[in-house]
Amino acid sequence: MFETLESITAAFYAVQAALFETLVIPVVRALNLTAFTTEAFYGTELFLLGFVQIGLLYALVRPLEKWRPAEMLEITQDRRTDVVYTLLHRLGGFALLSFLILTPLLDGVEAELRLLGISRFQLDALPLLVSSPLLLFFAYFIVLDFVGYWIHRGQHRIHLWWQLHALHHANRSMSLWSDNRNHLLDDCLLDIIMAIVAWFIGVEPAQFVLLTMVSRMLQSLQHANVHLPFGWLGERLIVSPTFHRVHHSVHSGYEGPARGCNFGVLLPWWDSLLGTAKWHNPALPFDATGVRDQTTDNATGRNYGVGFWAQQQLGFLRLLGKA
Repeated sequence: MFETLESITAAFYAVQAALFETLVIPVVRALNLTAFTTEAFYGTELFLLGFVQIGLLYALVRPLEKWRPAEMLEITQDRRTDVVYTLLHRLGGFALLSFLILTPLLDGVEAELRLLGISRFQLDALPLLVSSPLLLFFAYFIVLDFVGYWIHRGQHRIHLWWQLHALHHANRSMSLWSDNRNHLLDDCLLDIIMAIVAWFIGVEPAQFVLLTMVSRMLQSLQHANVHLPFGWLGERLIVSPTFHRVHHSVHSGYEGPARGCNFGVLLPWWDSLLGTAKWHNPALPFDATGVRDQTTDNATGRNYGVGFWAQQQLGFLRLLGKA
């Protein structure tokens, strides 16, 4: 088994090296961007990992959607647009680029802070974590997820931020493609905050790539059109499709008690500890997903757009109070 994994890993890095040398480096040199060679190298890795993720998701999650769908769905323009979002985000490497571009800027800030006797807190300096790379990885995972919880809560409870994040919730036919349906400005804000936190706690680029991949795979499963409860204990250990579908419910995701519930990105622990968890009753059907002001019984009948460009434009207009 280990030999097989080593062979797969070696093949992956061989493809990465070939792609980097034959296609990426010539472009970097032609654009006079050699200062960003390192960023381009990790970007190439994330690009290939994106292909791997999409292949795995379709091979593993799509059969689950056919086997145990939470609702019966048809292929619509919305679904096709969601695929575009997925390709853009999984192959584009926005999160990694934010991390790598911000790192040299933050290193300059760190140098200034050191002159003032202030240093950043790095988890890998803790004695328990120095000797165990696996424990260190999980420590990064937990810290970043805790930050992600508060970001997600802010996306719902800060009015202007919600005008952008509402696009994600305007999807009324959730599927494995739905995770990346976000306004680009919303994604930029999220990626910048997470990159700063990752830098502050000492996450290395290679670790950030792996953390990003694990997070994205799990989030795609959460959004899948799957009726797959994890059981009483499992539901409380990791965010399931059931737990997250409640978050997307028309009456819970934004308009529920104190505006929303189930903000946990990967771990439901924070919702349980901070009183924002809402568990689905298995005896009841799932609520419809979406945003209430989309529905015909609401006088506003807000339009969130059909197609990528219309959705992005309307997000900016909502932010300006013009849509």
